[in-house]
Amino acid sequence: MSLVKPNRPRFTDVDGLAAMVGQGDVFGVGGHHFARLPIALLGAIASSGVGDLRYVCWAGGLPLELLLEAEAVAEIDLCFSSLDIFGLPPRFRAAAETGMIQVRDWTALAMIQALRAAQQNLPSMPFQLPQGSDMLARVPRAIAAPDPIGGTVTGFIPPLRLDTFVVHAQRADESGNVQIIGPRALDFAMAGAARKVLVTVEEIVPVGALRQDGRQSILTRNHVSAIALAPGGAYPASCLPFHVTDYQALSEAFATRETPLADTLRLPSEGMPDLLRQAAKVRAETVVAMPTLAPGEKKAAVDEIIAVRIAAELGNESFASAGAVSPLANVAYRLAKATHAPDMIIATMSCGHLDIAPSPMILSLIESLDCETAVAHAGGDDTYSTYYQAGAVTHEIVGAAQVDRCGRVNTIALRKPSGGLIRLPGQGGMADVANMHRDYLLYIPRHSVQSLVDQVEIVSSARGLLTPAEREPMGYRTGSALVFTNLCVFRLDQTSRELTVIETMPGVTHEQIRNATGFAVTFDAGCKEVPLPSGDTLAVLRNRIDPLGLRRLEFVSAKERGALIAEILAADRAVVERCIALQQRRDVARS
Repeated sequence: MSLVKPNRPRFTDVDGLAAMVGQGDVFGVGGHHFARLPIALLGAIASSGVGDLRYVCWAGGLPLELLLEAEAVAEIDLCFSSLDIFGLPPRFRAAAETGMIQVRDWTALAMIQALRAAQQNLPSMPFQLPQGSDMLARVPRAIAAPDPIGGTVTGFIPPLRLDTFVVHAQRADESGNVQIIGPRALDFAMAGAARKVLVTVEEIVPVGALRQDGRQSILTRNHVSAIALAPGGAYPASCLPFHVTDYQALSEAFATRETPLADTLRLPSEGMPDLLRQAAKVRAETVVAMPTLAPGEKKAAVDEIIAVRIAAELGNESFASAGAVSPLANVAYRLAKATHAPDMIIATMSCGHLDIAPSPMILSLIESLDCETAVAHAGGDDTYSTYYQAGAVTHEIVGAAQVDRCGRVNTIALRKPSGGLIRLPGQGGMADVANMHRDYLLYIPRHSVQSLVDQVEIVSSARGLLTPAEREPMGYRTGSALVFTNLCVFRLDQTSRELTVIETMPGVTHEQIRNATGFAVTFDAGCKEVPLPSGDTLAVLRNRIDPLGLRRLEFVSAKERGALIAEILAADRAVVERCIALQQRRDVARS
């Protein structure tokens, strides 16, 4: 299959792009999280009647839900699927749990290398093995074999070729060059591996206009098959600098089962809501200048105690990466940088935003503030080759559904007592980075016999390389291996390779921990109580870093989550309106 495209892409409309998707295509989707998703084009594809698609992407999420709703998908290849703060995608879960559609779980690095093999016309590409996990056996056609030169046992993966790749971008010029601002996820690797690349854009500009913009990535016209002008084509996902994500619209769409997603997610007939456009113009300095946003004195809650305790693991030498759906990790990183570790590096959006400032975590503004303050923007493929595989990252604090006594993690599926499956989001890149990063830090917000078990059913990730003797030959540094829960802190012991309690949360007894754990608990001889945060630290956490209390989303049950999201969305809107008003006053004063 030739991946060479014409030098000048075709210009058409959204329906014209949708008509170019073929029955049974191997189909990739660009963008990331709730950013630059080609929602309008996906809606047109879903309405077109095309089917039997093999969906291939790092993430499932909203794009996959739209296609599953239209019964357009026959197979799924992914690393992770979530609706971010809104939880697990119901259509994906149903498809996986019933076995109606085959789901193949990939490690992120294996998928990146398979796309690169296709992009570079190579028969295979090597990758570091996800040591300690079961993932190699799950990745399609991946093998472990001695490297032909060095002899080290290495993973190898054949090309992953796509028929069609769809993506939304900020602008294209009249000759067909496409501009992407901010993190570019796996967009370039997927475009290079695809026979057809179909792009919707906010604007089409004259040739030469893209040279005038600052930080950007350009997908050159010889990589693009066709382009359609679609202002608001990512809505309700974001497309900076045009508009931010409409979390309220997403919340309402996910809560409504009677109306199809494709209908509830349409751009309003009156156009892009002004609030979303104005919010994208709010600058970081304006948000920081806002007066205190959160209420004052109250006792430290367990979510605050854990956030502060995790932040204590970080120092000025830290390089901390935040992946998908990690409010607690984001809070801890920003708290550390705003207090005792100002020189640390924080990377968000899976290293798409590099070296950000510790801006307040206001839901609708997080992406735009990180995009503005980041020293650089990157793609997920660059992240791996430049930072992760090189062992440059010190920390990536990751939530886990289930952990066993050896610190092994299961985020793929659980078996019900009745024998059925409960599908989980997947491991994302965790199987890779569990060994690559210096420190291995997990958190389980609700400690129970179901979440801490003797042995996980599926090992989706593990610290297979634990000791310096195991890590140094691979070029990896050795740091802490810890599991944080609402009851205690475990350390993964290098000798026994089992978890040991080294700290207890304030007021928690050893007996409580034993009763809530699904394996025999060992307590370290020096086990101590986690100290309560100081008043000054709590003030920074509550007022400067997490005024909406997003960290709480990690600690509530599914039943409580809806009410908390509604509370957060109401507070978010109020704060955003205040920020917009202040930004407009500042702009007038400067003019």
